[in-house]
Amino acid sequence: MDFEFTDDQEQLRDAVRKWVDKGYSFERRRGIEKAGGFARDAYTELAELGLCGLYVPEDDGGMGMGPVEGMVVMEELGRGIVLEPLAQALIAGGVLSGYAPADVKSTWLPAISSGEALVVLAYQERATRYRLDLCAATAIEGAKGWTVDAAKSVVPAGDQADAFIVPAKVKDKIALFLVERKATGVTTRGYGTQDGGRAAELSCKATPASLITLDGLTALEHAVDIGIAALCAEAVGVMDKTMAITAEYMNTRKQFGVAIGSFQALRHRAADMKMQLELARSMSYYASLKLNAPVAERRRALARAKYQLGQSMRFVSQQAVQLHGGIGVTDEYIVSHYFKRLTQMEMTFGDSLHHLGEVSSRMQETAGVFA
Repeated sequence: MDFEFTDDQEQLRDAVRKWVDKGYSFERRRGIEKAGGFARDAYTELAELGLCGLYVPEDDGGMGMGPVEGMVVMEELGRGIVLEPLAQALIAGGVLSGYAPADVKSTWLPAISSGEALVVLAYQERATRYRLDLCAATAIEGAKGWTVDAAKSVVPAGDQADAFIVPAKVKDKIALFLVERKATGVTTRGYGTQDGGRAAELSCKATPASLITLDGLTALEHAVDIGIAALCAEAVGVMDKTMAITAEYMNTRKQFGVAIGSFQALRHRAADMKMQLELARSMSYYASLKLNAPVAERRRALARAKYQLGQSMRFVSQQAVQLHGGIGVTDEYIVSHYFKRLTQMEMTFGDSLHHLGEVSSRMQETAGVFA
């Protein structure tokens, strides 16, 4: 199998890397974190690079690219631990272009692509953990259209978003709706997250909504899988930079008159970190390449990828902090922010234990047996 990137993909990677290096310094990120964890101007800069429209078809004003391009972009954003939730634009572009009716597409896809509208997935509820088939939110169709009653938690940049993709039950089936933040009955309560980003609690009470699809569970699973693939790629970028920072520290920090990077025990630890990073990278490739596979195959692959990434993220982040010593947990030092980002990512879209259960439940009778 050919894992070489095309010239266009390498140019895309280079453009994003240059923006991260020059336009999203650690100092700028800290300023955004202190201001609440989301900056509309930074998100607009991502849109100006065309990144918000990555999964939006060209006919709707987007770039019409695929999962490999998404992976390339998210890796580079991961290196800069960018707070603005570009993955949500990928989810919204993929879900609306694949499932929404024509009027919803024409209204929202160009706005998503241009960065004018931030549309985020609001699916988590209290007591459901990571199960997608459990939903307490409800929707009713009346003479004037659909209305939604819902309470969603940990919605990315929820109090800054322009609209939400909300799953809600219609009778005994989950459907997917688009709800505008300015609609009647919508309230949000924003707060900072442990990695410096922003999230919110969302409440909808008899709120007008646009139907995306009545086959909501299928669309929701696809949305979450897009999010997992994006997160896996981002995590590879975060771990890659974490490794680079750690290696630089080990080659400059001296003890007993020599760099600690010369100590064999610490070199072995660094080698183990590198092994986990490369395992994660290969599974991120696997996740992206399976994103357009048939549903059962896709869901199986994404659960496998997220489990391995969870293991790698935990190992790399914890070893990085230990190799740095006390400075590794100080807020002033950059590696602590990479540690916090990896810790939160491990629990996003399902933690390692959840995905281990998903892998187990989706095993076939011939799993591990080769005739």
